[in-house]
Amino acid sequence: MTTPTPRPSAVPEGLVIRVSRGVGRGRTRLSSFDAALRDAGVADYNLVRLSSVIPAGSTVVEVPGVEQLPGEHGDLLYCVYAEAYADCAGEDAWAGIAWSERLDGNGAGLFVEHHSHRESILRQDLRRSLEDLTEGRGGLYRPAGTTVVSATCEGGGSHACALVVASYARRGWEGTR
Repeated sequence: MTTPTPRPSAVPEGLVIRVSRGVGRGRTRLSSFDAALRDAGVADYNLVRLSSVIPAGSTVVEVPGVEQLPGEHGDLLYCVYAEAYADCAGEDAWAGIAWSERLDGNGAGLFVEHHSHRESILRQDLRRSLEDLTEGRGGLYRPAGTTVVSATCEGGGSHACALVVASYARRGWEGTR
């Protein structure tokens, strides 16, 4: 069964944005990214990257990968994501998303996404970006959440990927042929 897709100009009341994380390893960066997508529960989608604005009427929830948006193989997934890679033995990759919400409680907000090789730098960048985006909008937002994940490269020609993804909606290809 497919779920109805919202029109691009309309935000359904009660939009739930699901945030999950994944870690992957592979012999190439691309295969480590794919493994992280599988771990985060979004591997069989075509990702459509959004610019990080959370519409009014939304709720952001953290979920395990198995509770990400259901859909069909090849569907479009509208999302915000952060990815990081580690390519040398012992090297760490950190990825994270942080979000804010409007002070008036209408559900609108902002996402920021960053990556780093150090957790402290990642968290600092996430915090600073939210502060700057809030200041640029007249101070109308407050921090609401942060999700980070790390992956360590095991060496031996392998790569590691850390991924955090915030899924807004999915859309099938019905009516496009």
